[in-house]
Amino acid sequence: MAKNIILIGFMGVGKGTIARELIKQSGMYGVDTDDLIESMENKKIKKIFEDSGEPYFRELEKKTAKWLEKSVTNTIISTGGGFFKVKNLNKIGTVIYLDSSFEAILSRIKNSPNAKRKLDKRPLLKDFDKAQALYKERVPLYKAKADLIINAQDRFAKDIAKEILKEVSK
Repeated sequence: MAKNIILIGFMGVGKGTIARELIKQSGMYGVDTDDLIESMENKKIKKIFEDSGEPYFRELEKKTAKWLEKSVTNTIISTGGGFFKVKNLNKIGTVIYLDSSFEAILSRIKNSPNAKRKLDKRPLLKDFDKAQALYKERVPLYKAKADLIINAQDRFAKDIAKEILKEVSK
């Protein structure tokens, strides 16, 4: 198995922030699946959803996952909220689920300095009730896919990254 660390979890849980801290602490490279997809399509995620819909976006995630499995090692991979559904996820690396309550995730986004931008780039968060239902549906699926579950609620990225590196080096 590739020595990659894959961060999964609900949108807004802090996968990108924690990935950046992991990169800093480990010296590993880092990629973000949404950034890879935006580069591939030369469009923002929001625009891909608007122009082509969610099913097309999910196909792009599968294509990205195949590339990651074949081409990427020794890398921190932060993923979009639904990326965990790709079939080859566990072949790409060690899967870490960042666990947090829905309320804490929303609070984290709304209290961030660039809250409006963070909300705008997450089309699935537009409808609060739908987003909450999606969260409830996904939590058990995230847990089932994870090699390791890390509590990310109300914790500093530095501490979470330290815990992840300690756990994956065992």
